[in-house]
Amino acid sequence: MPEAVLCSAKTASQLVAIAQELAARSEPILFTRLSQDRFDALPEPVRNDIAYDADSETATVNGSLPARRGKVAVVAAGTSDLRVAAEAARTLQFSGVETKTIVDVGVAGIWRLEARLDEIRAADIVIAVAGMDAAIVSVLGGLVGSPIIAVPTSVGYGVATGGMTALNSALASCAQGVAVMNIDNGFGAACAAIRMLSLLGPEE
Repeated sequence: MPEAVLCSAKTASQLVAIAQELAARSEPILFTRLSQDRFDALPEPVRNDIAYDADSETATVNGSLPARRGKVAVVAAGTSDLRVAAEAARTLQFSGVETKTIVDVGVAGIWRLEARLDEIRAADIVIAVAGMDAAIVSVLGGLVGSPIIAVPTSVGYGVATGGMTALNSALASCAQGVAVMNIDNGFGAACAAIRMLSLLGPEE
């Protein structure tokens, strides 16, 4: 499993100390929930050791892990879900997994999803990222035979605020066998996919 550092709850001095220590090692490390402001506040020598991605709010040190077998499609209902989807995709890429990210295919424009179904079905695992009512989870569950990992997001307003509606909808999905992560947990979804892909064995 990828070794990761959760940055959101750490102080600036803690982040600097951790980043400096890990950069001195040889093994790859992933940083999650590292906002642009937190990254910009790091000293320049530390920033120079880090490969930062603003969309996913993740960073890596010492490259990435060896390639693994399998392919994962990260499907985001809307562009508002992109940060969570990008977190999942960057975690997978860091872990050596071939990844395809497909964005803005929610049920409000379901013809866009239909147009991308062949790409989605080509994946060994699908991560479905959605806020609001997370309806795309059930739709994909009825159209795709591969394992589906749902990630409800906190995107929405009114009763959807905070992601509880999306979480409950995903948990109550009538699509059989959908695995559901915590709200906004793109990293966790990627790790679940990695565990499943480990059954395929090492890359040949």
